[in-house]
Amino acid sequence: MDILSATLLNLSLLGYVVGAAAGLLFLRHEKSANLFTFGGASLAALFGVIACTVPLATGTAATNQSIELFQSLIPYVQFTVRLDPLGAFFGLIVSLLGLALSLYSLGYARGFYGRKSVGVLGAFFNLLLLATTLVFLADNAFFFLIAWEIMALTAYCLVSFEHEQEETRNAGVLFFVMSHIGTGCLILGFLLLFRASGSYGFDTFHVLGDKMPSGQRNAAFLLFLVGFGVKAGIVPLHIWLPAAHPVAPSNVSALMSGVLIKTGIYGMARVFFDFLGTPPNWWGVTVLTIGTISAVLGVLYALMEHDLKRLLAYHSIENIGIILMGFGAALMFLHTGHPLLASMALIAGLYHTINHAVFKALLFLGAGAVLHATHTRNMEEMGGLAKRMRWTAFFFLVGAVAISALPPLNGFVSEWLTYQSLLQGFGTTPSLIRLMFPLSAAMLALTGALAAACFVKAFGITFLAQPRSEHARHAHEASFTMLLGQALLTTACVFLGLFPTVFLKLLDPVTQQLTGLKLSAQLSLANGLVLAGVDSQGGTVSTLGLTLMAVCLLPVPFGLWLFCARKSKTRIGPTWACGQPGLTPQMEYTATGFSKPIRMIFKALFRPRRDVQRDYDFSPYFARTIRFESHVEEVFQTRIYRPLNRLVLRLSRRMRALQAGSLQAYLIYIFVTLLLLLLFAL
Repeated sequence: MDILSATLLNLSLLGYVVGAAAGLLFLRHEKSANLFTFGGASLAALFGVIACTVPLATGTAATNQSIELFQSLIPYVQFTVRLDPLGAFFGLIVSLLGLALSLYSLGYARGFYGRKSVGVLGAFFNLLLLATTLVFLADNAFFFLIAWEIMALTAYCLVSFEHEQEETRNAGVLFFVMSHIGTGCLILGFLLLFRASGSYGFDTFHVLGDKMPSGQRNAAFLLFLVGFGVKAGIVPLHIWLPAAHPVAPSNVSALMSGVLIKTGIYGMARVFFDFLGTPPNWWGVTVLTIGTISAVLGVLYALMEHDLKRLLAYHSIENIGIILMGFGAALMFLHTGHPLLASMALIAGLYHTINHAVFKALLFLGAGAVLHATHTRNMEEMGGLAKRMRWTAFFFLVGAVAISALPPLNGFVSEWLTYQSLLQGFGTTPSLIRLMFPLSAAMLALTGALAAACFVKAFGITFLAQPRSEHARHAHEASFTMLLGQALLTTACVFLGLFPTVFLKLLDPVTQQLTGLKLSAQLSLANGLVLAGVDSQGGTVSTLGLTLMAVCLLPVPFGLWLFCARKSKTRIGPTWACGQPGLTPQMEYTATGFSKPIRMIFKALFRPRRDVQRDYDFSPYFARTIRFESHVEEVFQTRIYRPLNRLVLRLSRRMRALQAGSLQAYLIYIFVTLLLLLLFAL
């Protein structure tokens, strides 16, 4: 890396360390802790944005140059970092979100004054940014795992920040357990790579390629898929995600959804495309299948949710699935010898990675502002917030349009690239496996339609109509810094949507590193105004052109009014309320009613159940009050994890007999263990 990038990167890492120290130093001074922790994180993240953007834009990101942070006397443990193109791309994501979230947190943290320690929140927030950045930059398996574990422990502390609530404690424990299951798989995977290369350095893994025996390569693939899949939240390893995201502070929820789960995506990209060589076909089929299932199930469960933050958490599972669709298609193309299509599918996955980070963080910040104003996550108790929180409603609407993959925003661009990759993959192989491509494209279309319906529900129930509670009726707009953080991410959504060909140039070093090709020139037509596929029969689209066309058509309705209806009389009357005296909040569409058609269509999956209670005054035909509750079943929890949990507890109770309290028994255990280890070593 060049001197400028190295200097700025060091300043960024140092800034996070100083911010964490400041949080502990000003534990009893809330305002100072808020200013120095989150203000320092903002400055450190800004340095990180520049440090990671410059090497990608200039092509100076090095693939073979590492820097040792400090000397270590422990064998195999070298604390070295390397800003290669893949690490720089993910470093850009964490720094960009760190900047926006730190600005947002300056106002958001004031809500904890007098009841929670802002210094502790700021310290762990900085540590999480530091550890995540080091995960993306680590150049040694041991250092990677150390940073990975610090990241997991710091995230656990942030998830459990409001530990007084039982829901929060349970979510923190679940996150902790699932994270360490994933870490165990990663350790075993790296041990397999060490056995084949004789070193823990990533430089030896880069040239490992196809030298590993096929059995070891397949085992390593599965271990890394599970290990990184837990962190990414793929189905069926996703159960921690909808539990942890809602209970964490909203700035932490945005950081976890936008950055933390992307460490799993980074790990898959690093290992599958950089370490393990040419993939067999079943790798790509497996990743593509898991991605498709995660996308569809994630959006279906999101549609059933009335908790705004839990709804957004399920959408993270959906979008991780879309990213893995691109990765799975790329692996299949590499196997069949189509590097151009592999590069485009990889670009689609990486582009959706940064897109999801931006618009999902924006939506979580909007949800945090709503929670800050209404003190509830239940959408049934909201409504009418667009009049009271105009800017928050606008920013949330932009994020909703982006995540629904509607033009001209960024979600549309990356999903369009994914469609192009899947549709063009049908002719790459004569085997029946090619049916995976159109089937996955159809499921992606279904996912997009359901996502749009879900965010019509989320935005409409939350921000439109009349307030359905006193808190919603007295809601207020978020503070300036909270709006500033949302505005920054909104700008990123618009830029990534309108100027995709500009951003694609930053991905050239990444695809050259992983597939050996640069594609930005082939994906760009008409001086960058049109985005195209690599195949001559592929489609083209111009989000900027669509936007300019819409702007040019805006004067048309005004002109029609000016010439045809200017002199007509305007009459204002009350809204018809079905014969009632006036509209009331009880007449509004509810989140439960909105999602009922989907719930009935997919009732085999949801297994819905409802409870209706009625109170009568004098006649069974005139109910005084009606209480309605509807529940859906989370299949993976009830059918897999709860029985597994009961089995583990049952076995644990039986293993208590081993703890007999006898010194002789313990010595026998030690002797048998040593004997088995010696036999294994021989």
